[in-house]
Amino acid sequence: MSERRVFAGPAVRRVRREAGMTQAAMAEALDISPSYLNLIENGQRPLSATVLVKLAERFAFDAATLGGDEVPGGAAGLRRRLADPRFADLGIGAEEVEEWLQTAPATAAAFARLFDAAPEAATESDGDAPEVAAVRRAIEKWRNHFADLDAKAEELADELRLAGGDLYGTISERLRTRHQLGIRILPSDVMPDRLRWLDWHARQLMLNELLRPASRTFAAAAALAQIEAKAEIDALVVGAEFAESAAARLFERHLIQYFAAALMMPYSRFLRACDATGYDLLLLQRRFGAGYEQVAHRLTTLQRVGARGLPFFMLRIDRAGQGSKRYAGASQSALVDGDARCPLWGVHEAFARPGEVVADLVELEDGSRWFTQSRSVAAPGATGSGTPARFAVCVGVDAKVAASLIAARGIDLMRSPATPIGLGCRRCTRTGCVQRSTPPLGRPLRFREGERGVSAFDFAGD
Repeated sequence: MSERRVFAGPAVRRVRREAGMTQAAMAEALDISPSYLNLIENGQRPLSATVLVKLAERFAFDAATLGGDEVPGGAAGLRRRLADPRFADLGIGAEEVEEWLQTAPATAAAFARLFDAAPEAATESDGDAPEVAAVRRAIEKWRNHFADLDAKAEELADELRLAGGDLYGTISERLRTRHQLGIRILPSDVMPDRLRWLDWHARQLMLNELLRPASRTFAAAAALAQIEAKAEIDALVVGAEFAESAAARLFERHLIQYFAAALMMPYSRFLRACDATGYDLLLLQRRFGAGYEQVAHRLTTLQRVGARGLPFFMLRIDRAGQGSKRYAGASQSALVDGDARCPLWGVHEAFARPGEVVADLVELEDGSRWFTQSRSVAAPGATGSGTPARFAVCVGVDAKVAASLIAARGIDLMRSPATPIGLGCRRCTRTGCVQRSTPPLGRPLRFREGERGVSAFDFAGD
């Protein structure tokens, strides 16, 4: 908060109106004068740290949502939309975007909705099917942190620990004794096209023998989520107000898996372990009996008010660079947007170095730096037969807050050379790139007689 002044007039005004209070009444609750509150609401005074604390204590006001609860993706998401070639001639800068979010978040949200609904936006900037895009927006709105699910999962995890034994065993016993649901491990030739099948009629959860221990535990935890967290999950799905039933089902599946991960990696214990180990991903994986991908996803969810972890994003890609999982979390990073990846980014190197965590310090065109860690993983149930399905799972965090990571020790994150990357060739305007496969959108090609540059395409600059 000391690094920049925060103007949040519309957000404070919304909180006051939701509480049904006059300016005088709220000013009294905050121990400030009505005239000072009026200046704050009209964007003429920033919020002081003292007022922010009082807002959080007395009105459950979350400062981390400033400018981000209205527009999916927050300021970074809005900048990504405004980077569309259709707006290239307007010269909209980052400061103007921040000012828009601070002074008129509702109109910024209206613009974001219209942009996301436009066919051109879906084609050029996202690439997701409409249902998937709708679910991504819902997850972004919550910054992939669902406090009610985390609280319930943490309470249940503590109860299961008291029962003793390993987590898979205690979950299995709870399913059997409380819910009359048994677990069977079946040969892969019996379930050739399924990894798990929850048969409510037979009261059985059937798991493919190819599932590794962490995946078995996750499947059992997901079954428990469908029973014991049903009310919380249903409420979140209904509240999202999806237009399509397919989107509602996808969101429900995400929430079930969220609860399963929270049960395996309870919030407080997991966050303490992150801090103690310097976010050592491999050590966290072993300590909680989880898969690498499960740990990576969990890192994006640590946004509990008063107990926040670092703002990680997570991305999972295949060998072609296509993203099958993309969670911005609280990072608001543009690196998870779209369906194209810069070939210079170390995430691709993970496929050539199986078992290793590939660290990379990258710098985007806007000057922002990100410290990323990538590792290849096999698909659940993968075997050595045929062409194995493999993915690269990447987690990243703003370099400004990455110094505490054990993987970043010894690196001057703000001064050391960083890999200059873009957001895919069509959205990248770096010149002279030997890896460029297509010219950027909105930039006319330029040809010089008798010349051939290092890049396959030469184009007009700014």
